[in-house]
Amino acid sequence: MAAGPRDPAWRPAAGARFFCTVGRGLEPFLMREVRARLEATEVEYILGKVFFTTCSDLNMLKKLKSAERLFLLIKKQFPVPSVSKGKIFSEVQRLINDDPESWLNVISIWKNLLELDAKKENLSQRDANPQKIKLGKNDTIIGKKLKTEQMQETEENRECQLEKQIEETLEQGDSLTKREKFQEEEFQNDVAKAVDTHNENNLTFRVSCRCSGAIAKTFTAQEIGRIVGIALMKQFGWKADLRNPNLEIFIHLSDIYSVVGIPVFRVPLASRAYIRTTGLRSTIAWAMASVAEIEAGMFVLDPMCGFGTILLEAAKEWPDVYYVGADVSTSQLLGASDNLKAAGLKDKIELLKVSVIELPLPSESVDVIISDIPFGKKFKLGKDIRSILQELERVLRVGGTVVLLLSEAHHRRLKDGEGCSIPLNSKGGHTDELGVAKCLIPEEKTGIAKTVSPSLESSNQECLDKMPPFGSLVPVECYKVSLGKTDAFIYKYKKSHSSGL
Repeated sequence: MAAGPRDPAWRPAAGARFFCTVGRGLEPFLMREVRARLEATEVEYILGKVFFTTCSDLNMLKKLKSAERLFLLIKKQFPVPSVSKGKIFSEVQRLINDDPESWLNVISIWKNLLELDAKKENLSQRDANPQKIKLGKNDTIIGKKLKTEQMQETEENRECQLEKQIEETLEQGDSLTKREKFQEEEFQNDVAKAVDTHNENNLTFRVSCRCSGAIAKTFTAQEIGRIVGIALMKQFGWKADLRNPNLEIFIHLSDIYSVVGIPVFRVPLASRAYIRTTGLRSTIAWAMASVAEIEAGMFVLDPMCGFGTILLEAAKEWPDVYYVGADVSTSQLLGASDNLKAAGLKDKIELLKVSVIELPLPSESVDVIISDIPFGKKFKLGKDIRSILQELERVLRVGGTVVLLLSEAHHRRLKDGEGCSIPLNSKGGHTDELGVAKCLIPEEKTGIAKTVSPSLESSNQECLDKMPPFGSLVPVECYKVSLGKTDAFIYKYKKSHSSGL
């Protein structure tokens, strides 16, 4: 008998369809990452989301570093027309009623993924403890006593303990062990719910909704969520549970698209268990490290390391490297030290209290420099950006790489040509020993240039063309990214020749 559309053996072979939410401007990084890590196919993006198909299991999906959250895709289609309130109401209902089979297919895939991961976890634990240890008389008594105490523990007490643990973990920045334990418990809860829910009619759910554009002027997110919830209850017989559902449904309606999916993990991928004190957004830090061409045995420097987020992300991905973080702030270095200790990287990264314009390093001794150049009201670097680049140019070896996060003010200052010693060509670009600057994502290097829209590529290329070289530092890649309330630029430079400083 041929495998049907809801047969579990059918979908994994073909691959499941996912999408990730991603910070604006990081779409190219995530597209490149899902291809490299997950061997993903059908990779495409819309602003803030990347879609892909993969056969990878949850363990591999957890390793995505440039994504915010991961979802199984139920539907992606043209936007709901905002002609009238009644029309919108009908179109939202059609998201569920027109193709119920697609919903049930994805529910089946979701449960299969969690069940498979649970089986792998059980096998892993069994392999780690291959032999049962014979218990002595006292051990047996103790074991029985513990088991009795566990059985006597009430459900109310367990819930209180979990709430206390969540509060300690999320609000007080608890230790790495507790944070990882909380994330693991959240995941195991999802697994247990999926395994126990064999009958779709027994599912409990809640809807999280986001509306933007014209539709947001007609309906609130809560109203859309209510419409979707009622339609799901009528169509499938599911029950709504806002506090502790088996399943969460995510829906985003905008002027460009309608997207519906299931969050795969409750804890966002961007929430790193190994970072105790947050500084730069972890996804931005990883993106910067990913374009720096880090290889084993290199000397990698962050001369303004702050809480060390960039070095943490780099060291987790490329461990066999010599890392040094420098900063003039004692409090920042203490935060960085706490992060390194929590991440188990205290011996991998050396911290120095020095000024970025007076680095105690020989000329041309560093292979890679990655740094978030501070900006905002607290940091008024002004013309110091030139002194900073001169010192980075001095310590970087010829052929080495610099990756910097620059504010729009820094970008404008450098774009105006301050410190430029290499003439621009007639098109606003440059030529030197390294040749003409590369595009946003070189096709021969990543294989995904065809999936990046011409508008995104031309926008970043225009940004690159406007940035002149700084001495021997030649810009080769540029990405405009969102930091929430403001935008910034990730610039990658190559050192073309000896600076002679």
